[in-house]
Amino acid sequence: MTSLDSLDRRLLAAVQQDNRLTTAELGQQVGLSATACQRRLKRLRDEGVIEADIAVVSPKAVGRPVSMLVLVTLERERADIVDRFKASIRATKEVMIGLYVTGDADFVLYVTASDMEDYERFTRRFFYENPDIKGFKTMVVMDRVKAGFALPIEP
Repeated sequence: MTSLDSLDRRLLAAVQQDNRLTTAELGQQVGLSATACQRRLKRLRDEGVIEADIAVVSPKAVGRPVSMLVLVTLERERADIVDRFKASIRATKEVMIGLYVTGDADFVLYVTASDMEDYERFTRRFFYENPDIKGFKTMVVMDRVKAGFALPIEP
């Protein structure tokens, strides 16, 4: 595990709020030179602390206004089946988030679609054609109240 000092933590908090800031602007916020910020950001990316630099896009703006949370139960929880399902999640563009969980379901998926017919086509392809899936339950999202990946980081 990477050891983070208070400057790393302040830098992470700042880039989570706006990752378009220049290293000079970040340096002003956290009390470092632009070069020092650049070095730290490179190290944090190389060590996997920063996993990705992304933009949060409005699903409605790109024609995918329907979102669902889907609870998936596998036939058996065997390592090869779990690994195969994880790979299928990673390879499927409609699945925005895939979580391997404990409890009543084995996985929770966040899925987007253009409409309910699109979602039905997805379920036929992704769930019904997969013999490893015992069942799934869909909850349609009525309103996305918050979207983001910013973690609370204490200095």
